[in-house]
Amino acid sequence: MKRSIVSALLIAALFIGCAAEGGREGEERMYRKITAAQAKERMEQNPYAVVLDVRTRQEYEAGHIAGAVLLPLETIGENPPEQLPDKDAEILVYCRTGNRSAKAANKLAALGYANVSDFGGIADWPYGTVKG
Repeated sequence: MKRSIVSALLIAALFIGCAAEGGREGEERMYRKITAAQAKERMEQNPYAVVLDVRTRQEYEAGHIAGAVLLPLETIGENPPEQLPDKDAEILVYCRTGNRSAKAANKLAALGYANVSDFGGIADWPYGTVKG
């Protein structure tokens, strides 16, 4: 009986570890992948959530989600960014198509940010943008 319980727990742990939010083999992702609709819902539920745009300044100025903070991917280094002082804050990351947002979310999680979600690209954001 004990052996079957232990075996079941080990198998469950293995599946949970392998389902690390869709990461590549050997790559541990410590952030969530969500949809644009889920991100919009979180923004409405949590007015303190940080909406993080990791594109270039030019892309940001051409059109971004209202209230988004600009932090280009290439500026995220080995130290926590000044724009993100609270490592427990909810951070919702996006870029143009989803490639850079995944990289940024992974970097932020590796820096110790505990509540990071990647909602992909602004190309899939149907809720409007602002310029400037």
